[in-house]
Amino acid sequence: MNGEQLSFEIEKKEPIKGFPELRWTGKRPFTAYSYFPAQLRERYGGEEEIITGGKSQPWINRLYWGDNLQVMGHLLREFRGKIDLIYIDPPFDSKADYKKKIQLRGQAVTNDSTAFEEKQYGDIWTNDEYLQFMYERLLLMKELLSDKGSIYLHCDWHKSAYLRCIMDEVFGADKFVNEIVWCYSIGGKGSRFFGRKHDTILLYSKTSDYYFNGYDVNVVTTRKTNSHMRLKTDADGRQYQEKTDKKSGKVYKYYVDEGKIPEDYWIDIEQLNREDGERLGYPTQKPEAVIKRIISASTPPNGLVFDCFMGSGTTQAVAMKLGRRFIGADINLGAIQTTTKRLISLAAEIDKAQLAIIKGDEPPKYTGFEVFNVNNYNFFRNPVEARQLLIDALEIQPFPTGHIYDGEKDGRMVKIMPVNRIATRADLEELQANLPYKEFERVKESNPGTVVLRLLIVCMGHEPDLKEGLLFGLVDYKVDLEICDILRDKTDLQLKREAEVDIAIEEGRLVIRQFYPLNLMQKLSLDKEYIEDWRQLAESVMIDWNFDGVVMEPAVTDIPDKKSLVKGIYDIPEDAGTIKVKITDLLSESLEVEVRV
Repeated sequence: MNGEQLSFEIEKKEPIKGFPELRWTGKRPFTAYSYFPAQLRERYGGEEEIITGGKSQPWINRLYWGDNLQVMGHLLREFRGKIDLIYIDPPFDSKADYKKKIQLRGQAVTNDSTAFEEKQYGDIWTNDEYLQFMYERLLLMKELLSDKGSIYLHCDWHKSAYLRCIMDEVFGADKFVNEIVWCYSIGGKGSRFFGRKHDTILLYSKTSDYYFNGYDVNVVTTRKTNSHMRLKTDADGRQYQEKTDKKSGKVYKYYVDEGKIPEDYWIDIEQLNREDGERLGYPTQKPEAVIKRIISASTPPNGLVFDCFMGSGTTQAVAMKLGRRFIGADINLGAIQTTTKRLISLAAEIDKAQLAIIKGDEPPKYTGFEVFNVNNYNFFRNPVEARQLLIDALEIQPFPTGHIYDGEKDGRMVKIMPVNRIATRADLEELQANLPYKEFERVKESNPGTVVLRLLIVCMGHEPDLKEGLLFGLVDYKVDLEICDILRDKTDLQLKREAEVDIAIEEGRLVIRQFYPLNLMQKLSLDKEYIEDWRQLAESVMIDWNFDGVVMEPAVTDIPDKKSLVKGIYDIPEDAGTIKVKITDLLSESLEVEVRV
């Protein structure tokens, strides 16, 4: 592959006679995609050597903060056809907003001034945008999969039927492997329907020659002893069931303690409850046992796992435990921060355990990882926060979530484009597909030459021909269009209050005297004079004693448990140079400052 390649052709499958194809309003072909740059921001741990194609190569895991469409556009140049397993737990189109409870650390009792719920992401879509959203991403995922690779798509009753149709179209109906039903007892109750107590996991392969190791010890379940096969005991006291093939006369023995490959209905793994030790407070978090079964069955040792709807980082954590390599991505900064903290703690446990044993031929555990931003976007914490901040800053009269427009301002309809990436003509196609053309026709017929739409597009940078692209698509109508580019105009906008910090060097120690995350304090209605201990507002402190000006490599990762506080005072090593301090608050917003000794 050409190292300078900046765009990629996506395989286009022609319709096959006799095979149905899902259609939706505004369905658009997706035949090419661009390369997007990524910037390395942080590194934790080091590289491990792997053997690929008979050659030894260094490897370190990766996390990406950004829109996963652009993340995959970035990955195509290096990882096209190289990923062994993709697991995704994408939005379900559940028509709900998902929130995380934020509360001060060290508080035995919570009240309105010590806790609140913060929206992490919305799962509310306009018309058929959801189907186009998933369609485009699944096409890129197929390009990333290796010929022996497979993909597991986790969904529920909201859109499982539609998603299976899209998967058939993208991967081919003949590449369908399993529809797994994961049953549980928590949630899903109602008085006017049978309890909705299962999720659906769709398994497709890239080719017919896909990797699958169902007898891995991590995916076996206990055999039933009440089957038609007789139960016997061998000389060692082990119980087994015996079956004789009527044609060949061959006798098969199935030992009870060895279990068997699970069926496609999983009833032995429960959903996480509120008090479960795995819980990290992140919405829709899935249990490790589900992901462990999937990774164990569908990746070889050292295999590469990808999850671009990362959330709390369960896929990455399980991959690390099982000695698989991983790449993760999420558009929410909270997901990146949660996963980073989770992996730092897990890596420390694994590294400590490996020091206590002689490695020998044991495969390595890939505990090092890097954190990237894609396309230089590091402005908003998540899309929900971005929408509200922009509405407030631009004084937009908001419409309900799910409306084709986000609001109205000075007689113009307002559309906020995807945040944390530039707006493209493809984004405009999505908007155009949902415009009220019947209303446009009515206005045009009654008043020829009248403007049918006054529109303000709000974006975070855009392609040069964005405006021309929209007007060309609406050439039959008179449209008055303005574009507000936040990257260009943000100096005139008060989008959010920045944090303040007081750091000093005292007797060879770095001392954080005060930390005021003003955005968080505003949400808690807290003034500086009422903060008893700034550490109640901090989630973590990380320190790089010799910052190179580009990539932060923390030597101190102060990540206390839920009931503890960060230390706030740290011994400075003798060889310290430029010190980089990163303090992350309870909202996952970080303040980074440099200190010179």
